[in-house]
Amino acid sequence: MKSLIRAAVVATALIVPALSFAQGSQITRAQVRAELVELQSVGYHVGDGDQAHYPDAIQQAEAKLAARQGATAYGGAVNGTTQSGNSVSKADWNAMYTR
Repeated sequence: MKSLIRAAVVATALIVPALSFAQGSQITRAQVRAELVELQSVGYHVGDGDQAHYPDAIQQAEAKLAARQGATAYGGAVNGTTQSGNSVSKADWNAMYTR
């Protein structure tokens, strides 16, 4: 009986990570293909044999693509305003902190 329980625990320990790994990626083949076509449109060539400069080449292509789409290195373009340092009215203060 102990060996059956031990086998069930081991099987569960092996199955759970496999299931969580399978659910981690939600990107489709079509999305990958579309991203590759976009990168190729800015001059990136897949499989050109230049393994020494791979990270630089893909990063340059992504930067060109981001510049074309109007994005920055830290996120997309932001069209909005912020309000910093506005005072809170007494009514708002009372609504938040009194009952």
